[in-house]
Parts: sequence; structure tokens; C-alpha cells
Amino acid sequence: MKLLIRWLITSVSLFVAAWLVPGIRVESSGWATFAVMAIILGLLNATVRPLLKLLSCPLIILTLGLFVLVVNGLTLWLASAIAVNWFHVGFYVDGFWSAFLGALIVSVVSVILNAVVREEVEK
Repeated sequence: MKLLIRWLITSVSLFVAAWLVPGIRVESSGWATFAVMAIILGLLNATVRPLLKLLSCPLIILTLGLFVLVVNGLTLWLASAIAVNWFHVGFYVDGFWSAFLGALIVSVVSVILNAVVREEVEK
């Protein structure tokens, strides 16, 4: 159940990012696009992102953790490329800055929704 809730939260976060960031476009407005993209992003966050963080550890320390935002942007950009090229899902990220801003929005929305869901579960 917890995995399903996290998947839905990521899907909603991706929807908000696509709605707010001009450089992120979605070919079809169906929720299946966001659901598949959430799965791809989750798998990349579990596999590739730790490797990127390990390789960029000196930069993360040097920037007091702010380089993690760059890693998040690169992960979103890579997830979009995989979704478009391998799975033919129409979730396009036009460039690095769109990916950076989109990853920032996905992170903020996810934190807020996770806090709301956690609060509801504790009641």
C-alpha cells in the first residue's frame, strides 16, 4: 500500500511539474503517461541516482549539498529520455534548466504530499 501511495504522489508531482514548467511537455494528457514516468523515475532513483551521488560526492560536499539538485535534474532528464526513446511515452523535457526546475518542483510537491499523507495516517 505504501508503494502505491508513493507512486501516486510521484505521478501527481510530475503532473504539477509539467503544468508549471514551460520546458516540460506531455504528448497526451492521460494519467498513464505520468504513471509510467513515475515508475521510470522511481527505478532510476533507486539505481542510477545513488551512483551519481557517489561519483559527485566531492561536489556535493563543496556546495554543501546543493549539487544534489543538479543530480535530481539530470535524473529527471534521463528518465524523460528513457521514457521517450525506449517506452514511447510522450513526456518531453527540453533541456537541463527545464529538468532542473522540474526536479525542484517534483521534490517540493512530493515533500508536501508526503507530509499530508503521513499526517492523515497518524490521525
